[in-house]
Amino acid sequence: MNNRIETDSLGPVEVPEPRLWGAQTQRSLLNFAIGGERMPIEVITALAQVKRAAAEQNAARGALDAKLAAAIVAAADEIVSGRWDDEFPLGVWQTGSGTQTNMNLNEVIANLANVRLGGRLGDKSPVHPNDHVNMAQSSNDAFATAMSIAAVVAIEDRLLPQLRALATALSGHAVSWNKIVKMGRTHLMDAVPLTLGQEAGAWAAQIAHGIRAIEGKLGRLRELAIGGTAVGTGLGAPPGWGATMATALTALTGHTFVPAENLFEALACHDAFIEASGALNTLAAALMKIGNDVRWLGSGPRSGLGELILPANEPGSSMMPGKVNPTQIEALTMVAVRVISNHVAITMAGSQGAFQLNTYKPLIIYSFLQSTRLLADATGCFLRLCVAGLRPDEVRLRENVGRSLMLVTALAPVIGYDAAARVAKTAHEGGVTLREAATSLGVISADDFDRLVDPAAMVGPGP
Repeated sequence: MNNRIETDSLGPVEVPEPRLWGAQTQRSLLNFAIGGERMPIEVITALAQVKRAAAEQNAARGALDAKLAAAIVAAADEIVSGRWDDEFPLGVWQTGSGTQTNMNLNEVIANLANVRLGGRLGDKSPVHPNDHVNMAQSSNDAFATAMSIAAVVAIEDRLLPQLRALATALSGHAVSWNKIVKMGRTHLMDAVPLTLGQEAGAWAAQIAHGIRAIEGKLGRLRELAIGGTAVGTGLGAPPGWGATMATALTALTGHTFVPAENLFEALACHDAFIEASGALNTLAAALMKIGNDVRWLGSGPRSGLGELILPANEPGSSMMPGKVNPTQIEALTMVAVRVISNHVAITMAGSQGAFQLNTYKPLIIYSFLQSTRLLADATGCFLRLCVAGLRPDEVRLRENVGRSLMLVTALAPVIGYDAAARVAKTAHEGGVTLREAATSLGVISADDFDRLVDPAAMVGPGP
């Protein structure tokens, strides 16, 4: 492979000839050979949109030649389309401001634009990566702006639709299962009856609350740091640049963005990401609870609870023929663990802003986007391959209701707590029914027992 010589402020660097990146990208590849985690493509796409919007607005104010701006716009559009994904090889573990990724974009766009205009790779003419592609920007505000764009797009386009679909499906189960009486369980022990619909309705409510919490955090994520440049003062950017760019990026992405209320805050910390990650963390906890409930209710099928019949998606064992496992729930709960751990990482990284800049930006956005992507994908799979196919085993549910000792709770207001407890203990130790125990103890007649102990009358209101 032939190399060409490119230069930056530190001197010459050999860059592989076919590549569109330049000297600073190449230095980063050499200096940060850490792990295999690449900068998320969502960040690359968002940053390309920042470059596109900046070129258009710089041309509109007469600061950038229209011909150069058009070439930059065309290059940025090609990047957004995914055509040049391989030209963005940098890892997450780099400078904490994202400067190398910002320069990776600047260099690739400049080279694409120059070739389009008849120039050669690496010439930095007529389009210069810093002077033209990065005009009125710093890595500090451009990368932070890309973080916000990528996060909002991922939540609104990828995560929320899946969550809404899951909430709808669970609500449907809550309605269709609301006449199916079953035994409740508290402390993992038998409790008083409820309906299977009421149980599913609680799951639906958890997801609905999660949706509202995430939606409530979008406001701060929509605030863009663009216009703050290096430290928040806006040095090198025209007056009103933040508002101009927010309007342009709203039109370009189809998502609402606004200029940050305080540009110094927008660069120095990422509390908005900590808050939004907190909502993702809560959602992960809810999905963990829901998944475990479904897993336990579907356990067996003969030696467990067996109250729900889970879809059989694939063989569950290489050794035990006919075994089927709750694999979608296992995947979902593993995702929940990862999201919870990502929230710890985001919290720690967000706490590390020093003076005018938080230098944990790549870690924050990598972890946040991973959480969003995993939650969206796992929720979609859980809905499609588990929730949609759940069926109640009504025979097993009736058997469990009929055997439960906690139906004795209906007798307590009539015969008293102590007498009711004696009935339950007698039934359990003697292996007889509650009815047989109560009548043998003489605490209530058989007719009164039949009138009072009606599981369907004990479940209260619907979902």
